[in-house]
Amino acid sequence: MVRDGFFYGAGCLLAGGAIAWLAAWPYAVPMLLLAAFFLWFFRDPERQIPAIPGAIVSPGDGKVTDVSVLTSDGTPRQRISIFLSVFDVHVNRSPIGGVIREVRYQRGKFLNAMSAGSAEENEQNIVTVEGEGRTVIFKQIAGLIARRIVFNFRVGDHVARGERVGLIKFGSRVDVLLDRDAVMHVKPGDRVKGGVTVLAVLPLVQPVPLSSAGVQEAHHS
Repeated sequence: MVRDGFFYGAGCLLAGGAIAWLAAWPYAVPMLLLAAFFLWFFRDPERQIPAIPGAIVSPGDGKVTDVSVLTSDGTPRQRISIFLSVFDVHVNRSPIGGVIREVRYQRGKFLNAMSAGSAEENEQNIVTVEGEGRTVIFKQIAGLIARRIVFNFRVGDHVARGERVGLIKFGSRVDVLLDRDAVMHVKPGDRVKGGVTVLAVLPLVQPVPLSSAGVQEAHHS
């Protein structure tokens, strides 16, 4: 369980105890139910991470709402959008193993995370990871209820595929931006699990071999 669950849960339990002491225990039931909800909401189950080369795993649990092509910073990319309801696990995981090249926090609105405009207008954390010769971008996007995004790594840190990297509290959305040659494994309407479901597979980038002419030229120089 994420430690936030203990903080929220303990607060509600203390409030419920105070209400029961000052009034009567039936009045404390709503606070006790809320404490149980927080303990359940902040669950953090273990996951079996796929070891498929080039696999891009889901950064969160939820429902795929969109698979489309867009232009990001002048580069056409495929985008997979996933909506996380309050009933989903909200721990986020890295979709790819590699090095974190950029972390950019963008303040914004708190529109419904299922709306098309939320991807650009809502408050979000944009993370760029480089690994296996590829660059993958994923976004933690706040929703209508969510008011806090947590990310636990910094630029230059190494992450493993499926490793826990943060959390979005309550309903939210995660987007993954991939190169155009990614082979999609999901479609809108699919349910996915963070760190487990393979969203897409990127063909491995092979290093360009140095030609014999190039070797000779380098040798003579």
